[in-house]
Amino acid sequence: MRKNIVAGNWKMNTLLKEGMELATAVNSLAKNKTSNATVIIAPPFTHLAEIKKTLTDVKLAAQNCASEESGAFTGEVSVGMLKSLGAEYIIIGHSERRAYYHEDNAILAKKVNLCLAAGLKPIFCIGEVLPERNANKHFDVVKSQLSEGVFHLSPDAFENLVIAYEPVWAIGTGVTASPEQAQEMHKFIRSVIAEKYGSQLADSTTILYGGSCKGSNAKELFANPDVDGGLIGGASLKAEEFLQIVNAF
Repeated sequence: MRKNIVAGNWKMNTLLKEGMELATAVNSLAKNKTSNATVIIAPPFTHLAEIKKTLTDVKLAAQNCASEESGAFTGEVSVGMLKSLGAEYIIIGHSERRAYYHEDNAILAKKVNLCLAAGLKPIFCIGEVLPERNANKHFDVVKSQLSEGVFHLSPDAFENLVIAYEPVWAIGTGVTASPEQAQEMHKFIRSVIAEKYGSQLADSTTILYGGSCKGSNAKELFANPDVDGGLIGGASLKAEEFLQIVNAF
């Protein structure tokens, strides 16, 4: 049976003191959550070690990782370093990494491999930009991202992935895909996984929705049969609202 997950991506927000206060608040609220969802937070790299010390009911994720294992790569952070700080998940291929840092599917496949080799779980992000949706290419784009980014994996490796669908046109814009649009794409993603790996593995894969999900619309989005939770941006910076999303199942 697949997991329900709500993961908070803090992006480049909060100084350490603010991050510690937010993490403490989220962890405290998570102790009394009413859903069975796994709660994950992804603070900036600079906060990970200190925040890990405060967490009992929340899992820790990193927002990115290097595409190399180690070596002369100034400014990069390896999966081994992240694991040593207590991270269990790594967000890979977020639309902002794809757009601003030109990470393509080949680079992301390397990151996925390193993540899995270290025993960490990738949250692999896929999704289309507005011109691609308007041109009715959104299914092709998402299928290509899956095929080139993660379909090289064995079934045993693939079952450690979490997939996050991000309609890029809905990230930080206040525009949200309708519940029907979200379900349509999540169902399609599951069908593509089933074509590659079979229905049993597809049915057990957690697929998150990421795109202006907030306390006010989470329940409607999560009611869809193929939406297993959310990758939350701005709303994850408010502890009460984030836990409202966690409890939306």
